[in-house]
Amino acid sequence: MFFVDTLEIEGLGNRSYLAGGPGAAVVVDPSRDIDQVVAAAARRGVRIAYVAETHVHNDYVSGGLALARTTGARYLIPAGASVSFDRTPIADGDSIAVDEGLLLRAMATPGHTPHHTSYVLEEDGRPVAAFTGGSLLIGSVGRPDLVEPRLTELLARAQHASAHRLADTLDDEVRVLPTHGFGSFCSSSQAEGDATTIGAERKNNDALTMDVDTFVAEMLAGLDDVPAYYAHMGPANTSGPAPVDLTPPRSADAEEIASRLAAGEWVVDLRNRVAFAEGHVAGSFNFEGEGKLATYLAWLIPWGKPVTLLASTPEQITAAQRELARVGIDRPAAAATGEAHTWVREGERPASFRRARFADLAEARERGEQVVVLDVRRASERADGFVEDSVHIPVHELHGRLGEVPEGVVWVHCAGGMRAAIAASLLDAVGREVVAVDDAFTAAGEAGLSLIGPVGKD
Repeated sequence: MFFVDTLEIEGLGNRSYLAGGPGAAVVVDPSRDIDQVVAAAARRGVRIAYVAETHVHNDYVSGGLALARTTGARYLIPAGASVSFDRTPIADGDSIAVDEGLLLRAMATPGHTPHHTSYVLEEDGRPVAAFTGGSLLIGSVGRPDLVEPRLTELLARAQHASAHRLADTLDDEVRVLPTHGFGSFCSSSQAEGDATTIGAERKNNDALTMDVDTFVAEMLAGLDDVPAYYAHMGPANTSGPAPVDLTPPRSADAEEIASRLAAGEWVVDLRNRVAFAEGHVAGSFNFEGEGKLATYLAWLIPWGKPVTLLASTPEQITAAQRELARVGIDRPAAAATGEAHTWVREGERPASFRRARFADLAEARERGEQVVVLDVRRASERADGFVEDSVHIPVHELHGRLGEVPEGVVWVHCAGGMRAAIAASLLDAVGREVVAVDDAFTAAGEAGLSLIGPVGKD
């Protein structure tokens, strides 16, 4: 009897899988912190015999090489992928015996990358699951524009063909187990639901219900921004990532925090946005540990810039350190825990700024106050509707465009509050008077604010 365990990588919106039989297993698309999958295998009482990559990942640093070396497993990588370390190249049609009666068969499914490969798990000759990586997702497919702009349309067409190959080859009841699509920017659109099968995708996936020209045109028109740090993930994975070091960072006191800020380093406060607004170290930035920490911090920070982490508890530092290592931010320069007043030097007070709702913004406008409304959502979100006379700078561009924000009190909003908090901290750090709108965008119209275009969903 086979098993498949799903390992959620929630901050990045991805999944890894441990699958096997009574004695041996394969790990598909592991994240960099391999201790979790090693523990999962130990709980199952199985040996990790194989580690399989569906493709060279563009959105996170893989733990595949470290896992293979740690466990002695064979490292399966698509033959077309160029890497600088020893591995077992896997080609279309190749099969691997994972355990007695359990076979893993490679199926070329180019599209997300030119070399992308899916793996079909067969029990006693019958396909039971397909690890589809960035090919067939839940209601979508992986985006085709992360490799080379000139290949984007060609890869989009290949995605359509690969989806049809999977659907034409596998029966309706076969489980589809993708790596991307649960919040990852590697997905061409976000998944709705938690599980799927080939039969369900036949009915609901655009790649399987649209003709190729319509599908390609609509997918290319809907592609969103690419996080800047993606440019560093592919090279890290092709060169062979180093093992991750998750030991605690050195502790920093108030003097060191101040000196690191003075040196132009980043000091990142992981507390929730309410606590940050009420009191924080002047010059620090707020990236909530409970939000998409790795995605947005890695997207905004100048690559290689030292980062010091601040949090309420050591456990929050540990969780953040694990998440950041997954995207190549390996070692915090330092860390501190406690409360904001313990992070500022003697004689200094924590900084703060206001929080508000869209109703408060509407009232301020009714009173005739001259306010700057800054929308930090992505362009695709703003296209669904925006506050009249608002300024638009996506949060991932704001750090480099702070000089474009007009003079005055800045009321900054996003779709729900998290990105507005990031943006407010960036503005506050350069001395701007800011109000963070902590509210769902759907409340803007309800508050009486004039909106241009249709109102987007939160």
